[in-house]
Amino acid sequence: MAEILFEFKKNGNVVKVSAIEPETQTEISVVVPAGLSVDEMKLQAAKRLNYVLRKKAEE
Repeated sequence: MAEILFEFKKNGNVVKVSAIEPETQTEISVVVPAGLSVDEMKLQAAKRLNYVLRKKAEE
């Protein structure tokens, strides 16, 4: 995975973080507390994206 694109949408005290892996066009979303740093938000989304990509590879 060479690149991950991130999108952030704040809604009250939470942020919806979308992570997209352009090569496979896989997209996930996670909801995290708004108090986290951007790096922490990206880390949470990247972990979820990696999990989904691993599951897809097992199919």
